[in-house]
Amino acid sequence: MRAGPAVRLVRLGRASYAASRAAQERCVRRQRAEAEAAAGAPAGRLVVWEPSGPVFTAGLRGAAEARRLRALGAGFERAGRGGLLTFHGPGQLVAYPVLDLRRLGLPLRAYVAALERLGRAAAAALGLPHARALPPPCTGVWVGDAKLCAIGVHCGRHITSHGLALNCCTDLTWFDHIVPCGLEGKGVTSLSQELQRHVSVEEATEPFLDAFQEVFKCTLTDSEEPLS
Repeated sequence: MRAGPAVRLVRLGRASYAASRAAQERCVRRQRAEAEAAAGAPAGRLVVWEPSGPVFTAGLRGAAEARRLRALGAGFERAGRGGLLTFHGPGQLVAYPVLDLRRLGLPLRAYVAALERLGRAAAAALGLPHARALPPPCTGVWVGDAKLCAIGVHCGRHITSHGLALNCCTDLTWFDHIVPCGLEGKGVTSLSQELQRHVSVEEATEPFLDAFQEVFKCTLTDSEEPLS
């Protein structure tokens, strides 16, 4: 069993963006309430889910294009995270780490770098060892000039929210309608495209969770907390 602080794992399975965001917000409230609690309190929660339908999200710096994108048959939501426009849909493994950075001893920049290491480690475990991080302003995990894993986070009172989206078997044509994360001249890829085989979210989840525990030096425990 791994040493280190406990992080509660919340598995939503396939869920709507609204349901996942509501679950994340409940986790943030609980984590803030426990922030000054005894040492036995968990260091955070990790919400993992797969989008049940297509939705575009705009970060704090994003310009709303709701009408055009909704006409494509997708949802459009404002997200309280950094970054610009991105896409979430079936075939993505989305993770929202709700972590107390003080408990983990991580400044925010180091936390974002840790998320990039997490994405690279998960990709390597699934057979893609050459995924990498790029210098700023490019965040995320890349294969060449194509983004494999997008990262957008928020941090308030030392508690993180939002997180990352790893393309497993995502329909990448949805990204043709936007400039993902505002980065001109960059592409998007998936584990399935790079490995030339179908990689489901289900297959990717356990290697991802193992990598999370290694990167953050924590122990994941399945949460028994009610989601409502």
